[in-house]
Amino acid sequence: MSVTIKSEHEIGLMREAGRLLAIMHEELQKEIKPGMSTWDINHMADTIIRDFGCVPNFLNYNGYPATICTSVNDEVVHGIPSKERILQDGDIISLDCGLIYKGYHSDAARTWGVGEISKEAQRLIDVTKQSFFEGIKFAKEGNHLYEISKAIQDYAEGFGYSIVRDLVGHGIGTHLHEDPQIPNFKPKGRGLKLQAGMTLAIEPMINEGVYDVEWLDDDWTVVTADGKLSAHYENTILVTKDGCEILTLR
Repeated sequence: MSVTIKSEHEIGLMREAGRLLAIMHEELQKEIKPGMSTWDINHMADTIIRDFGCVPNFLNYNGYPATICTSVNDEVVHGIPSKERILQDGDIISLDCGLIYKGYHSDAARTWGVGEISKEAQRLIDVTKQSFFEGIKFAKEGNHLYEISKAIQDYAEGFGYSIVRDLVGHGIGTHLHEDPQIPNFKPKGRGLKLQAGMTLAIEPMINEGVYDVEWLDDDWTVVTADGKLSAHYENTILVTKDGCEILTLR
């Protein structure tokens, strides 16, 4: 495993990549409403990223056909935008996207409600988001990676939810996916020791029901095995000596 430690110059570029991606997510949130297609969201994301002078890093990544992943309801991640997929009042949608700024990647995901959603759906979204913040309390130099994983798992399971096992977070930098892999559940051992200058994409994927998932025939879209809701929250962070900096939040 080769985990890269970023220089001050590299961190500056990643800060800007993260800042621009945060703006894109803010703009998309304002536009989500019943009756729009997931392709409309993709078009907006692509336009915003290119207007920044950046490149969408998901588009054509390992053959992925769109700029953003639009995962609705029981879709965990990697939902492919479509003109036929129309958002309905009460849906929840996870938007996962990234961009490249001067050779450096950012990656972030948000789950939003469409129109009026149930209290149960809102609770899942809120717990998923908070599980990220519980995890990054341990993201500082000298701690071990799986302390982050354990904190995410403990918080989400405390509400009766389950943690997706088949998909994990990752390092990020000049590549979208770098070492290390970052589970949202506690594996055996402690994981690597964190150092200042590491940049990580921490991304809890939390299911309302069982943690088992399945892949659809498009080979991309991951859905919950029991058809229950799933939520996703992700930010790119920088590990520092006394904590972490969230690069994809303004």
